[in-house]
Amino acid sequence: MVYTLSGVRLPGFPSAYNLGTDGWNSRAADRTARVSLFLKNKSNSRKIFAGKSSESGSQSSMATTSKKVLVPGTENDEPSSPTEELEVHETVSYNPEISGDIESSETKHGLNVKDEENIVDLSSSEVITGEDPASVQLPDADVETKAEGTSDSTYETISSESTRIRGKIIPPPGTCQRIYEIDPMLSSHRQHLDYRYDQYRKLRASIDKNEGGLEVFSRGYEKFGFVRSETGITYREWAPGAKSAALIGDFNNWNSNADVMTCNEFGVWEIFLPNNADGSPAILHGSHVKIRMDTPSGVKDSIPAWIKFSVQAPEEIPYNGIYYDPPEEDKHVFKHPRPKKPNSLRIYESHVGMSSKEPVINTYVNFRDEVLPRIKKLGYNAVQIMAIQEHSYYASFGYHVTNFFAPSSRFGTPDELKSLIDRAHELGLLVLMDIVHSHASNNTLDGLNMFDGTDACYFHSGSRGYHWMWDSRLFNYGQWEVLRFLLSNARWWLDEYKFDGFRFDGVTSMMYTHHGLEVAFTGNYNEYFGFATDVDAVVYLMLVNDMIHGLFPEALSIGEDVSGMPAFCIPLEDGGIGFDYRLHMAIADKWIETLKKRDEDWKMGDIIHTLTNRRWMEKCVSYAESHDQALVGDKTIAFWLMDKDMYDFMALDRPSTPVIDRGVALHKMIRLITMGLGGEGYLNFMGNEFGHPEWIDFPRADQHLPNGEVIPGNGFSYDKCRRRFDLGDAEYLRYHGLQEFDRTMQHLEETYGFMTSEHQYISKKDEGDRIIVFERGDLVFVFNFHWSSSYSDYQVGCLKPGKYKVVLDSDDSLFGGFNRISHDAEYFTFEGWHDERLRSFLIYAPSRTAVVYALVTDEAEPVDVETSTTMTEV
Repeated sequence: MVYTLSGVRLPGFPSAYNLGTDGWNSRAADRTARVSLFLKNKSNSRKIFAGKSSESGSQSSMATTSKKVLVPGTENDEPSSPTEELEVHETVSYNPEISGDIESSETKHGLNVKDEENIVDLSSSEVITGEDPASVQLPDADVETKAEGTSDSTYETISSESTRIRGKIIPPPGTCQRIYEIDPMLSSHRQHLDYRYDQYRKLRASIDKNEGGLEVFSRGYEKFGFVRSETGITYREWAPGAKSAALIGDFNNWNSNADVMTCNEFGVWEIFLPNNADGSPAILHGSHVKIRMDTPSGVKDSIPAWIKFSVQAPEEIPYNGIYYDPPEEDKHVFKHPRPKKPNSLRIYESHVGMSSKEPVINTYVNFRDEVLPRIKKLGYNAVQIMAIQEHSYYASFGYHVTNFFAPSSRFGTPDELKSLIDRAHELGLLVLMDIVHSHASNNTLDGLNMFDGTDACYFHSGSRGYHWMWDSRLFNYGQWEVLRFLLSNARWWLDEYKFDGFRFDGVTSMMYTHHGLEVAFTGNYNEYFGFATDVDAVVYLMLVNDMIHGLFPEALSIGEDVSGMPAFCIPLEDGGIGFDYRLHMAIADKWIETLKKRDEDWKMGDIIHTLTNRRWMEKCVSYAESHDQALVGDKTIAFWLMDKDMYDFMALDRPSTPVIDRGVALHKMIRLITMGLGGEGYLNFMGNEFGHPEWIDFPRADQHLPNGEVIPGNGFSYDKCRRRFDLGDAEYLRYHGLQEFDRTMQHLEETYGFMTSEHQYISKKDEGDRIIVFERGDLVFVFNFHWSSSYSDYQVGCLKPGKYKVVLDSDDSLFGGFNRISHDAEYFTFEGWHDERLRSFLIYAPSRTAVVYALVTDEAEPVDVETSTTMTEV
């Protein structure tokens, strides 16, 4: 998500088809930029720079119940009565402090899990409250080799994974009290926290009792939407506000009288389409489908909420739901097991559409074949992919989702996405999905907004259901069917597509009723635990993390939270929300703040404080910049540093400038110190590793505001909506040096694992010398941020005695530096107290350089970076 100030997200992209808005003209003009089913958008290349181019069944019992169930638990998808038996697991014993059972009380408008009278018994006393990087082993040209530890004998096969987790019982919540040991300050908010966890326990008990457990509940896609059986196709949809409904599409010539649906007492519409006489399905693969409903707002055609694929046909404005069920021979079969979860997480944030060097919308296939090997070569071990869930407005960067279960058709087919993920696994790369459960597109034609003709259904009604800054709809996390929908959505991407985890977008917006807008979080605990906390949303986050880790223990869950919510990354059983990592968003803001100042005004202490200011036992992913800073209206670090000089002075055969020399030096230093001190994980947005010279500007038309103001578009140009990887590969450009530094930095971390080392000590932050020295693991990092002063025989404190050698030097000429440090030199420690360390050694610290020294534990032959494989060989 796009934040520029604490709690503020910009820009708020306009949605198409807002009721009462003037979004039609721009969407109409945009139709030629779309791609139809199975078509690839092509465009001529246009250069912007002169020069060279370069787990099965768990034991369970059948429990009869007089209570109605929302979706009958039938063994096939024939039409069935809502009074049938519900299969549930045997009774699970919960915390004895929780009294009473949770009754099922569903209404035509859905079950609200927050309703105290109908759902939970709250009669108890609960209160709401270089050239020579030494031992760094860079890869050779063969990136096809399977990553170490990913052999088929080590991991279960892909097919057995899905079988194993079916029917798996996720253990009930624990005592959830350890958070008070980890952080005693939380004890003053025990009422709020205990209430929150009681709500979670009761919800889990209700799901176990009425739905057969969290594992079954999270397979909603096997009941809702289109479900194929041996005898036909069943289609179900939850639309409690609709008066009538019919399934229409190519298969019945869009005749709304041909396939009229029936509705049960819970607002679930259903129809069964038997196979044709020849045994073929009633709906052919690739058919366009929609649901026509008579609603309080009139008759409307909607794309099914659980649709698995949707496309925009050429010369058309609306999207069409696609019945996606290709023949077996056309389905991608996963061949490669998931890689083992790494200790140190190094993420390459990517966007498939804009990952081409050419001004086009790139494809899953091209990303698979060209970009994934590049990511592997760079030394990252995870790729995080944005904009996967279908979004009708391309410029929303994928954050205004219209079809939650459908991968974006702009980039190709679902099976091509599966092929991409399979290839990443073959390369040993984790694939993380940037998932959006914090809000939904305001689009009423293609998305969930006004789906059943009401402003509620999946969302809060009224102002609570609308995000004024993002111009989007906000989910009602207290609604039973919303929980089923979102939990199933997360399960779908993990199980069906084999994603290895998620980066949850906009979590701050979810956790507070003020959505973090115009709120400056100061760290006061009253800001986190009060009436402004959306307990329903927090409980959902606990639930989805419980599901993810309960069924997929190796999966990762990363939350984008700018507020610093305590216990955010503490395991659920200990009383936390359950995320594995928090994005350390404050770091990027600090760098922008710092770059606006003169070098003389930089404060070493402020930089160190921001980098290390994170909660104990809660892991963070740090980054100097992400996609947020690359958007039009903001600046990347490279642009802050070098601005217009990047257009004329990045060629090595031309004289440099003081601006370029400063920019190249600080760009490397900022990234290394961020990785070195910022967290247990690191993230980089594609292209920023080499200082991509252009911002991101999606193709767009002129925007006409209600006040008559016109915001000029860019003529639907894709020129600024791509990544110029050729610049980083061009050895005659300074971009190449920045790319090689980033590559070596990633491999240094792979070799030494310093981000997750338990040993971290900052021995110096000298405001006068502008020197920062710290230890992490067996490495000693020395940063000289001074703009002109270099220091000879500079004494650097250290913990361990012995010989140290240079393993990374930002001043190496390969990285665009000036070769002022000898990589053959050996640095021997001597005893004596210095900078609170028992020993020290002497070094030369040139201005604007970062050098990493490693304790020599063996005499392994170092790798010569200059002669090793470069990115141009990928």
